[in-house]
Amino acid sequence: MRNALEQIKNTAIEKLEACSDLKALDELKVKYLGKKGELTAILKQMGKLSPEERPVIGQLANEVRAKIEEEVTQRIAQLKEKQLQEQLKAEKIDVTMPGKKFDVGKKHPLTIVMDEIKEIFLGMGFDVVSGPEVELDYYNFEALNLPKDHPARDTQDTFYITENTLLRTQTSPVQIRTMEKRKPPIRIISPGRVYRSDALDATHSPVFHQIEGLVVDKGVTMSDLKGTLEMFIKGLYGEDSQIRFRPHHFPFTEPSAEIDVMCFNCHGEGCRLCKGEGWIEVLGAGMVHPKVLLNCGIDPEEYSGFAFGVGLERVVMRRFNIDDIRMFFENDMRFLDQF
Repeated sequence: MRNALEQIKNTAIEKLEACSDLKALDELKVKYLGKKGELTAILKQMGKLSPEERPVIGQLANEVRAKIEEEVTQRIAQLKEKQLQEQLKAEKIDVTMPGKKFDVGKKHPLTIVMDEIKEIFLGMGFDVVSGPEVELDYYNFEALNLPKDHPARDTQDTFYITENTLLRTQTSPVQIRTMEKRKPPIRIISPGRVYRSDALDATHSPVFHQIEGLVVDKGVTMSDLKGTLEMFIKGLYGEDSQIRFRPHHFPFTEPSAEIDVMCFNCHGEGCRLCKGEGWIEVLGAGMVHPKVLLNCGIDPEEYSGFAFGVGLERVVMRRFNIDDIRMFFENDMRFLDQF
């Protein structure tokens, strides 16, 4: 039995020293020191020994167990240290290497100009309000003096969801909802997406953005509208910008006008950009129609107001000399990185 214990010790130490990973080490520990291990199997035979031999063999067995346990502990520490060094080597960072370039997000050109327009009107005391893009027919048309049989509806190219719900064709419904909820004085702009069933090409899109404005108060006149729009255009295009009003017709304003800005490329002389006109149309405006005020519970005998609307894409295209509206929606990084 003495020889067997010595053999177990020598073999265990040899295999532990050759062991190269923690899992195998744990298996060896169980093999030699476990309840069903080789050392335990030897100790179960001590009953066959004489009383004189038992203490000697028992002491030797304890020494063998202690030696194997000591070797296991040392080998575990060595393997863990080796594992740590390999991990540190694999995860080593060369601080002298150039860093990786990460693309940083930027504002979309539509957002850039939208924010500028908001700041201009906030500076004039306007509030920014929003409304639903899925709208009721009443707010999109009827309350704006466009009854169901009105011929102007034929030109709207509307996306209808049901007979009375649709994707809004303009942000004017926000003005109606605001006038229903607030009492004058009212001074708001309502930017947002609108939808029309237009074929997609370089100048048309079924989804685009409008910014509409509304002012309602006592004594509001056409001259207030003109002064407001002059400040807006000068803030957007520069102090030397000039505008002109041309008579027009909109069902929800009376009188109505289209507003042109003098071409900033040729300064009124005529060029390719303005198609030889010297002026570029930028928005429509007018005095709020009395029927629209009545539909919102506002007395047109006591209050008056003006409204205007501008297409954001049109402004941005002229601002940055962009000739294709589709570029705004294609998410081409070569285009967007220029801003």
